[in-house]
Amino acid sequence: MALQKKGMHGSWASRWTFIMAATGSAVGLGNMWKFPYVAGSNGGGAFVLIYLLCILIIGVPVMMAEVLIGRQGRQSPINSVNDLVANSHINKAWLSIGWFGVIAGLLILSFYAVIAGWALKYIVLMATGDLQGVDGTSASSVFESVLADPIGLIFWQTVFLFFCVIVVMGGVKKGLGLAIEILMPILFVVIFLLFVFCLFNTNVLEAMKFLFSFDLSNLSGRSLLEAMGQAFFTLSIGMGAIMAYGAYMPQDASIGKTVLTVAFFDSLVAIISGIIIFSIVFSTSGLEPTAGPGLMFISLPIAFGNMTGGLLVGTLFFVLVSIAAWSSAISLLEPSVAWLMEEKNLGRVNANLLVVLVAWILGIGSVFSFNIWQNSMIFNFTFFDFLDFLTSNIMLPITGLLIAIFVGYVMSPKIINEQIGFKSSIKSIWMFLLKFIAPCAVSVVFVAGILDKFSNG
Repeated sequence: MALQKKGMHGSWASRWTFIMAATGSAVGLGNMWKFPYVAGSNGGGAFVLIYLLCILIIGVPVMMAEVLIGRQGRQSPINSVNDLVANSHINKAWLSIGWFGVIAGLLILSFYAVIAGWALKYIVLMATGDLQGVDGTSASSVFESVLADPIGLIFWQTVFLFFCVIVVMGGVKKGLGLAIEILMPILFVVIFLLFVFCLFNTNVLEAMKFLFSFDLSNLSGRSLLEAMGQAFFTLSIGMGAIMAYGAYMPQDASIGKTVLTVAFFDSLVAIISGIIIFSIVFSTSGLEPTAGPGLMFISLPIAFGNMTGGLLVGTLFFVLVSIAAWSSAISLLEPSVAWLMEEKNLGRVNANLLVVLVAWILGIGSVFSFNIWQNSMIFNFTFFDFLDFLTSNIMLPITGLLIAIFVGYVMSPKIINEQIGFKSSIKSIWMFLLKFIAPCAVSVVFVAGILDKFSNG
């Protein structure tokens, strides 16, 4: 039966398609509303340098391990790990790697779709001129009114999930692969157009100073933790997505070179997005750089609404945000769909509809967190914040840690050699990072993240 499941979903048309798919999975809202602010507030260029170093020594080794498991298994993350555990005759506790990743991906999709729905709503608000000339009070009021409307939030959440279903229903080549080959070039074109606009119409120098000034005085132990955490989470590690995409990776493609390319594009998008966002923010008097939804849905609309051509640029910007969210969300949907097809013999259409229904129902809880359930708490968290904390601070670090230990210490060296194909010297460096550096770093981020959450609230 396992042999029949292997490769049943097909494979990417080329190594380049996998690179675009994995980049699409990695590039998301975090690149645009978290990384730029965190970098600018923690030493600028010094932080960026540490972040890129953490990408190389933590993110890339673990991502390679996740891709390796996927390509060896050629199935959903759950069944890829199942086969490796069964064939290696090891403790079944390792099966949790596949389950943790797939469940985390589904939970993230449920609230990610709600946030992506905000971006879709803001495309309409920008394009129709509703944000023309807004000030801080009115921009905040618009955002609050969006969050206070559960019916509206559910509508846009549903629209976004519908877009995801349309893509994933088409399968690996005609759905995911085709969509990625269209979406990612559009994403890069939009980024380029916005960057060119900023070069000639905004305060680019101030933005670059904020992001890249080498300020060691703002660099601290917390900055190092931020850099490690951002490097780990930005590559979509531990969500099942990269393992699922790895299962469709051509056998002759180099895992190391491919993952490094993905890391390069992901970091490039994060940095250029930061330049674009803060060029616009610093060109509007009275605006201060902020992080999270306040930056994306309040500060930027103020800037767009008060600059020449701002509504067109703002519309284009939220199209960019929506595409980034879309390319990430389809990668979160695929692992669960693949497992249902393998284990329950469901067709791709029915598997999609079932997974999206579960994500949609869970998403209702996140929608209500901003209005009718905003005072209902789970361990002092709203439903939305609880899912975010559970996945980001617990499930993803644990899954990433288990992946590093599993490949570094448990998996057969023969399988590793067949899949990696490195020269012995390079392989030794990768294994050292995977066995010793990555587990320690991820453990520190895991513990620090939990302590920080509870100490602050």
